[in-house]
Amino acid sequence: MDSIEYDVVIVGAGPAGLACSIRLKQLAIKNQLSISVCLIEKSASLGGHILSGAVFDPKYFNELFPNTATSPLHTPVIEDRFTALTSKHQIPLPIPLGLKNEGCFIVSLGELCAWMGHQAEQLGVEIFTGFAASELLFDQNQRITGIATGAMGLDKNRQPTERYQDGIQILAKQTILAEGCRGSLTKTLFEKKIAPTPTQTYALGLKEVWEVPGTLHQRGLVTHTVGWPLPSDTYGGGWIYHYGENKVSIGLVVGLDYANPYLNPFEEFQCWKTHPILYSLLKQSKRIGYGAKTLSEGGWQSIPTISYEGGLLIGDAAGFMNVARIKGSHHAIKSGIEAAESLINAFAANPSTPIPILHEYSQRIRTGPIGQELFGVRNIRPGFQKGLWWGLLNAGLELWFFRGKMPWTLTYQHADHERLKKISEVKPIEYSKPDGEVTFDRNSSLFLANLTHDDRQPEHLLVSNPSATIDQNAQYYASPETRYCPAGVYEINKNKEDKLELMIHSQNCLHCKACDIKDPHQNIQWIPPEGGSGPQYPNF
Repeated sequence: MDSIEYDVVIVGAGPAGLACSIRLKQLAIKNQLSISVCLIEKSASLGGHILSGAVFDPKYFNELFPNTATSPLHTPVIEDRFTALTSKHQIPLPIPLGLKNEGCFIVSLGELCAWMGHQAEQLGVEIFTGFAASELLFDQNQRITGIATGAMGLDKNRQPTERYQDGIQILAKQTILAEGCRGSLTKTLFEKKIAPTPTQTYALGLKEVWEVPGTLHQRGLVTHTVGWPLPSDTYGGGWIYHYGENKVSIGLVVGLDYANPYLNPFEEFQCWKTHPILYSLLKQSKRIGYGAKTLSEGGWQSIPTISYEGGLLIGDAAGFMNVARIKGSHHAIKSGIEAAESLINAFAANPSTPIPILHEYSQRIRTGPIGQELFGVRNIRPGFQKGLWWGLLNAGLELWFFRGKMPWTLTYQHADHERLKKISEVKPIEYSKPDGEVTFDRNSSLFLANLTHDDRQPEHLLVSNPSATIDQNAQYYASPETRYCPAGVYEINKNKEDKLELMIHSQNCLHCKACDIKDPHQNIQWIPPEGGSGPQYPNF
């Protein structure tokens, strides 16, 4: 395997990775330093794997680009609504002052990342799209030394085909992981147990984009919902954002710490769309996009060690999302800036020697604006472990009475995969068939994700113990992998011997990683397929 060397290699061209590369180059130019920066992105194009609501707080983006006249921030938020739903009605709820979206924009985060990528390239960042980082490299002292990209053109048995292209080692003084939620390299780093890793909790977000008639479009309107159709013991909520030219972004977020194995996040999303506040809007509209991804929701008490010998974690790889504000992209950008500024100080002090653990970066995160914001809302997400209404009461106390200064910190007692109850302890959930106008099935939805996947390549969804996944999951949990996956990747059939058989439709995978998180026995591992595979979201 050939190798190349850079001063810094960044894995992931989301808002965190791009912000870090841009700030590094800006400061290098300002301080007359020669710093080579390489950015690796598994999507075939910049922004192709980016999925978010998204209501975007531009305050840290403006630090990178004081003049944003040409940036894709086109739709300012004009009105905020927050409502609790019953099956037929809605109850308006007050919005705490700190959670209002004044000064924010409704954006396509994918479009924003593509724009940022162009700015990065103009500064001299070398961006390689369509290359998946498959391995984190270490030396004999467990110092991170770089990454290796995956080989391309292998068949199912990992044998070279006529398309074969070997991977490459990218060696660097500093490796920055900006993979987003549950990244495979980040997970590898945690599993090495170099440093303690607190319990994280996750959610699955499902999104659609619709074109609506001009008479129904309310540009700049932001609506968030809680309650129906999710059970009261399941964390989650919905969004409706009117933006751009007659476009509406809608979505449902479902906490992956849910207990009932019969719950199907995709079907909950479809059910949510039948509520009167949505149905009347969507009935006359056209669905043009679908996708799903997971989110790191643990907040302050789930932040892992983020500085290592030779490496850093930034963005959602480190879990900087503010659940109370339903935002993480502003923190992703700020963490990239903090990492870059810490690195520049280290390069300026010792340009030719290995960089030690960047404690400065950890300190900046903990004591700076990211840490301050997350600490002030740290008890909101764990408060929902006792259900919706207790969670709302706890959130009200945190935000209005204590104003982020509760004298205690709630914790997460169990990982999400440990929260599933056995089917003997719960009731089945029945879902209505889709009508094909407002509600749909998973297969017809996947067409709108623009999936690309060569069926000849090796499996990227690895089942370590197939018998446990098939037999135990079926016996105790009614095969939950057939429901939590938003793409219908997993299917249970009976073979000729009348035995259960797990079918994996890898070509359907949206790269959300819900299976890696929620499988009750942790037998399913997501690793990146060939570079360029997966969804190609159209400005999601």
